[in-house]
Amino acid sequence: MINTALTVAGSDPSGGAGIQADLNTFSRLGVYGMSVIVALTAQNTTGVTGVMDVPSEFVGKQWDSVMSDIPANAIKTGMLGNVSNIVVTADMIEKYGVTNVVVDPVMTSTSGATLLASDAIETLKQKLLPRALLVTPNADEARILTGVEVRGQDDMEEAARRLREMGPRFVLVKGGHLEGDAVDLLFDGSVFNYFRSSRIGHTHIHGTGCVLSAAITAYLALGNPIEEAVRLAKDFITEAIATSLRIGKGAWPCNASGLES
Repeated sequence: MINTALTVAGSDPSGGAGIQADLNTFSRLGVYGMSVIVALTAQNTTGVTGVMDVPSEFVGKQWDSVMSDIPANAIKTGMLGNVSNIVVTADMIEKYGVTNVVVDPVMTSTSGATLLASDAIETLKQKLLPRALLVTPNADEARILTGVEVRGQDDMEEAARRLREMGPRFVLVKGGHLEGDAVDLLFDGSVFNYFRSSRIGHTHIHGTGCVLSAAITAYLALGNPIEEAVRLAKDFITEAIATSLRIGKGAWPCNASGLES
């Protein structure tokens, strides 16, 4: 049996994030990867210089082409860009009855470029989060979605409660941008489960959120329960950061492919 996963996200031509990082992650973890591209970006390790959204009708055609031929054991969404591409993605998840859905609510790039239109945030909350098994915001994304300023453990828990009320079965609030150890919080509506790792000294790393959510998706596609998928993915991203690739003039790509730097 070949396990399959689909990423629905934007393209990063430099390979450090987005579709390219997701497919590298799927492949390294032994999962056959497929993609629906919702946006093209002009970017490299130093930043994003341009974004062009794919028309939603064509996004839908990509979905139908893939899913009518090779069903996905799990799906992740990353950069979706605008209202219409969120709507078509939510509709396709419903159409094909996908239950293993990981939503990475990408809003900005590592360099600070806007990757989600401001008028699309409410649509993401109303249309996509109720269809998610798991949503994986970082501290800033959690703040935008909930209004909670995430500075520590109590804030992470409050943000997770509010996000859970929006419909996802599980919430993973990522603490990678906070001080101290790298702590992520998984919430199922009743129990808070913390995943900790020592903070690695690299300060400028590219694509960590994409790779973490892709790894969770891959482990779900392989049949792991959500808690185990998150634990394994946390170990995976910790290693990928520790062995990040010293290429480019800006933020190093985290090592999703397992190459030696």
